[in-house]
Amino acid sequence: QVQLVESGGGLVQAGGSLRLSCAASGRTFRSYAMGWFRQAPGKEREFVAAISWSGGSTDYADSVKGRFTISRDNAKNTVYLQVNSLKPEDTAVYYCAAVEGLGPYYSGPEYDYWGQGTQVTVSS
Repeated sequence: QVQLVESGGGLVQAGGSLRLSCAASGRTFRSYAMGWFRQAPGKEREFVAAISWSGGSTDYADSVKGRFTISRDNAKNTVYLQVNSLKPEDTAVYYCAAVEGLGPYYSGPEYDYWGQGTQVTVSS
């Protein structure tokens, strides 16, 4: 079992930045591939970024490439999402997800564990 707790969301102006964090419980964090997804009001959940268990491989949605960076610190059981050059269309609840395996994985159904989410609101 893995429990995930996201933090770092907030209200920011367009062009601004945030760093989202996802703290995971358990001693086997390094066995898990991690991902970030988001869901805007009235829209389906969509893939944002993913990282392999080691941190050596990453994958991004085309809409965030060059603006968002996923990273992890296995010593701290934490995965991060640095979000830069934010746009109003980035407004959503951002969710962290975990699955045991190599990764990275971009498909939501592949993940077994999900956090409660953190709200990111970008004003124009």
